[in-house]
Amino acid sequence: MDRRLTPATGRIAHISLQGQIDAPAFTAGETLQIAAPLVDLLQSPYGPRERQLWLGEDFTVIDRDQAHAFGFAAKDGYCGWLPEGALEQAPPATHWVAATGTHLYAQPKASSQNLSALPMGARVAVLDQVGTYAQTTQGFVPASHLLPLGTYLNDPVAVAEMFLHSPYLWGGNSRAGLDCSGLAQIAHLACGIALPADSDLQETTGCVVQGDFERGDLLFWKGHIALAVDSQRLIHANGHTMSVAYETIADAIARIQKAEGAPLRSHRRL
Repeated sequence: MDRRLTPATGRIAHISLQGQIDAPAFTAGETLQIAAPLVDLLQSPYGPRERQLWLGEDFTVIDRDQAHAFGFAAKDGYCGWLPEGALEQAPPATHWVAATGTHLYAQPKASSQNLSALPMGARVAVLDQVGTYAQTTQGFVPASHLLPLGTYLNDPVAVAEMFLHSPYLWGGNSRAGLDCSGLAQIAHLACGIALPADSDLQETTGCVVQGDFERGDLLFWKGHIALAVDSQRLIHANGHTMSVAYETIADAIARIQKAEGAPLRSHRRL
């Protein structure tokens, strides 16, 4: 079973796996929320980053070790370890950050103290509206940067374009740094379209198509994904420019083939 999507450690497994694997014990776990603006999801306690999670996301904990908690993210089932201090019990979120990023302020004015930066996708509980600011349980956020949960943007490519020139970061999921699959996932989640977290998992979605590229099509190489902007261009977070950038589809196919010996592997449409 794919460890990224298998909520189990050597000691315990989630009850959803009963009858599928042998484990010493099973648990329903405890669902908590991400307590920091952006948290690395780790392969092991103190291990390498695999993905990142946003403030207010639900995370189900099934094991704890070395001051870390193991579990899975509600949005895509991705499993990993987080520092225990990055989790909390919190009021249910009501809104999500629909801009590429925003700030939490101490007061409802731009000149007040900036408490923290929030990435797109972060979830907050809005208590009231004070002028042009939403009052949340943690501070004030420009109301124009938020949408109610269940309300979405409508064009994944336009969302990806909002991140143009953002730096590349392996496993990154924010404008501070993201990788190819992180860009693809956030662009689709912002539009209410579920997409797995890694490019090989993303390649199992949608259907294979032949012929011309259309806006929103997904292009896959081994270990890489890009979004077609139109029939001639794509946008992707890539290690070539170390940023989110446009590239012609023909140039990308030729460049990746020459540099890595990797042909375009599939062309899919959701």
